[in-house]
Parts: sequence; structure tokens; C-alpha cells
Amino acid sequence: MEKHTLSLEHNYRPSDIKDGKPPVIIMLHGFGSDENDLFSFASELPSEYAIISLKAPIPMQPYGNAWYNIYFDDSKGKFSDDEQAIASRELVVRCIDEIVEKYSVDAENVTLLGFSQGTILSFAIALSYPEKVTNVIGLSGYINEGILKTGYEQNDFSKLNIYSSHGSVDQVIPVSWAQRTQPFLKNLGIDCKYSEFPVGHGVSPQNFYELKSWLENA
Repeated sequence: MEKHTLSLEHNYRPSDIKDGKPPVIIMLHGFGSDENDLFSFASELPSEYAIISLKAPIPMQPYGNAWYNIYFDDSKGKFSDDEQAIASRELVVRCIDEIVEKYSVDAENVTLLGFSQGTILSFAIALSYPEKVTNVIGLSGYINEGILKTGYEQNDFSKLNIYSSHGSVDQVIPVSWAQRTQPFLKNLGIDCKYSEFPVGHGVSPQNFYELKSWLENA
């Protein structure tokens, strides 16, 4: 099937649904990775979903891409560029609209699947624009309140479902940061399943089977 032009480079797997508009999974990779990373999951995900894996806009050296810069040598500890993150948030929101139009997918059944920095961005998009997102699968990330749209607390989150998971020995993003996700969302009235797995900064097979089962029942 033809691959359309979006504001971001991407990989695409069509749905096997021939009639009507299929649900879509939009993938947001982690810091220093690219659109091929999470797309390796595509063959294992339900065939009724169209799958689009986006490539972050900021090139890194010697390879890989980022949604926003992280300054590991900042004197105050690891510091993220929230202005760049907000710009990427808006860019992905524009891409969601483009995907709905150009790939004729169901605007009422959009799932964001993120890893690490892609999860942080997915949470920011879903909380800032819940009308555009149905499900979020957030792997190895957390909620950065600094990149949420002003006044997000007033949004209607009634259709939003969230799955969040983290490695209990994650050496990149502390598990304590992820443990705040479920109570934060519960305070907004958002349903969230949260799980931890005995791994570092990655996705275990058990983690993948659980998120797949969650998605099938979402």
C-alpha cells in the first residue's frame, strides 16, 4: 500500500481491515533511536491495527534521533529541554491529524505506543489533547508536568485508557518516577494499569505479552 507523506518520516504497516476505517497505533521511539526500533514489534501486534512508527525530528550524532534534547551533564542533574519537548508534542499532534486524513484510520481509536522519551511525549499529548487519543501504552517513561498544555486539568479524559510499565531496576529513568504515574492519573479520573518487571531500561517478553493483552481488551 502507498506510503503517504507526513510531517515526520515514518514506517507504515497497513491494517488487514478492508471495509471501514481501522484503528491505528502510532509509535514514538526513545532518545537516540529511530522509527525502526518499536516498529520491530509490529508483526506481533493485532493485524486489525494500522501501525505507524514516527521518526523524531532532532538528529543525533553519530546516529539516532530525539524528540528533545537531554543534557546529562547539567549541573542540576539530568535536564530535559521542555521547550523542544512542547514543540515535538505539537508536531506529533499535527501528525495524528495527518495520519487520520491520509491513511483513513479511525480518529476515535488512536493508540500511542511510546518508549522512554516517546512515553513522556505520549503522556503529554494524551493529557493535553485527550480528544485525539484513545489509548496510551507507556513503556519505561513518566509524566513530565512541565510539558503539559496549560489548563489540561479541565480536559475531558472520559475516553482515555492508559497502560504504564517500568523496569524495577531501570538505570536510566528511576522506577520511583514511574510509580507516580498511576496516582497522578487516578487524580484526574483516568483509568491506568501499572506494572513493573524485573528488568532495566527495556521491555521484557512478559511485559510485551501483558501490553498486547491489555490492548486487545482496551
